[in-house]
Amino acid sequence: MSFLDVLKQTDFNTIKEVTYRATAADVARTLAQRHWDVADLPVLLSPAAADYLEQMATIARQITLLRFGSVIRLYAPLYISNECVNACAYCGFNRTNNIERLTLTIEQALQEADALHAQGFRHLLLVSGEHREKVPPSYLEAIVRRLSEKFAAVTIEVYPLEENEYRRLGDAGVTGIAIYQETYDRAVYRAMHNGPKADFDYRLLAPERAGRAGYREIGIGALLGLTDFRIDISILGHHAAYLMKTFWKAQVAISFPRLRAACGGFVPPAAVSDRDLAQIVFALRMALPDVDLVLSTREKPAFRDGMAGLGITRMSAGSKTKPGGYSLSDDALEQFEVADTRPPAEVAAMLYRKNLEPVWKDFDRHFLRG
Repeated sequence: MSFLDVLKQTDFNTIKEVTYRATAADVARTLAQRHWDVADLPVLLSPAAADYLEQMATIARQITLLRFGSVIRLYAPLYISNECVNACAYCGFNRTNNIERLTLTIEQALQEADALHAQGFRHLLLVSGEHREKVPPSYLEAIVRRLSEKFAAVTIEVYPLEENEYRRLGDAGVTGIAIYQETYDRAVYRAMHNGPKADFDYRLLAPERAGRAGYREIGIGALLGLTDFRIDISILGHHAAYLMKTFWKAQVAISFPRLRAACGGFVPPAAVSDRDLAQIVFALRMALPDVDLVLSTREKPAFRDGMAGLGITRMSAGSKTKPGGYSLSDDALEQFEVADTRPPAEVAAMLYRKNLEPVWKDFDRHFLRG
């Protein structure tokens, strides 16, 4: 049974009813438990639980310290193309936006990677718009083969691929995938997407194709601001739990990026506050103690500093969200506006001040040999 089958059997109305009918007594009773799982997410994400953030933060911190220690893993996104065949309402790379389009040459991509390597990064996330002709698997393979000589981990955030294509890239050196469903609400998904990405089912099953291809990291996420986050995050939690059980050798990661300003002037229909986002982090850490929780530079420095050690285990730093942003100084458009513009060394220093350990490399392919 795939997660698509699970999702078809999921009663969204029941989740919504439990979420919005939860009382303070329900929250107190849930927090009194010694262990939690995804079945508790509707209560932990409920409006009633918003009054218990301090208690949830304490629990989340204890779980994080127990399962991950004081480590925060740092990574950087490397944008290789802003060309896209989709017209997603919220994205700066929307094909209808009149912007300068750019796909890096292999040598330019390697130059960008060298700039990140010099800053200390050993974990890269290759990102592109969804354009199979401009960014074919052969192009990705050529870049990854070169990057794998210098970087411990190279993950990809590109268009959905077939299982054999994921295997091919895995053989070249790709260690993981990041692919976000954006929203699990089919009606909202349909309204927001135009182009190949409008195929909800095909995208939903991409993490499973990557899992069968043997990837050691599987990243999923929901884009906050499109619809009711309480329902979307509950389903996202179930998706993560499914992947952890099915592909138990892989590390599952969850991202929950908030919509930020981008070309096109899209206005998020469902705003998510800092307190809402904190509640999401605490609830997910409680329900999924072994999952990686990722916080990107979309968020402001003060929020990122405050959340470090309270559930978050992975952070980007010094991010540029346009092709060539690290070394080429081109005029290509950013996918979204970065809020935390601090250089990586400054982010690392902040973590040290909080008695946390920034980790630039926590894996080596030599571990797999033998």
